[in-house]
Amino acid sequence: MKRKRAAFDLKYLEEIRKAIECGKPKDTERLIRQALEDGENPAVILEDAMVPAMRTAGEAYRREESDIPKILLAARSMQKGLNILEPILEQDPNRHPGTVILGTVEGDLHDVGKNLVAIMLRSAGFEVIDLGVDVSGRMFQRAIKEHPEAEIVCISSLLTTSMPGMRQIVKQLKRTRGFHMKIMVGGGSITQEFADEIGADAYTTNAVDAVDVAKRFVQHSDS
Repeated sequence: MKRKRAAFDLKYLEEIRKAIECGKPKDTERLIRQALEDGENPAVILEDAMVPAMRTAGEAYRREESDIPKILLAARSMQKGLNILEPILEQDPNRHPGTVILGTVEGDLHDVGKNLVAIMLRSAGFEVIDLGVDVSGRMFQRAIKEHPEAEIVCISSLLTTSMPGMRQIVKQLKRTRGFHMKIMVGGGSITQEFADEIGADAYTTNAVDAVDVAKRFVQHSDS
């Protein structure tokens, strides 16, 4: 029988949060395994410790109070935890709000922002089809054909030189027969004005907001 939540549990959750925020993958892994052995609910670990920690790390980066190495360590710590919890959480059908196809546009090899979005989407229960970097319009179209259940396509671009490629990809997708998915765009080179101009359904500046928007899109499609 699962015991009631005690102060000891709350201390565990705080320690997991700190391990992720401070970018300590090994500590994160160890603490999560200990918490599970102690009877903690995996969903509680994820929602009350891991997601808030990654949100804090992401917001610190957005405010320029952190740097890329620190956010990468936090993301690595988060991924270590997800590797442990996902096999358990996947048994709960209510933890799968939807499927997202994700990739960095052709001509751009940057993946930090894309990877952060993927981690945060997975932590929210989304299935993420990560196409990687340097993804062409045809590659996106192929993924859409292979995953017709997907509701959202996320396209990232850091370089201004790859912005025309993003424009072309959005144009290709919208011309694809039967295309019904929402298109989300983001990245260092993208603005709300550009997103509106190319016909994207949403633009976000960070991984935290991307998850919130994705959830709203899925909830709206179900209503």
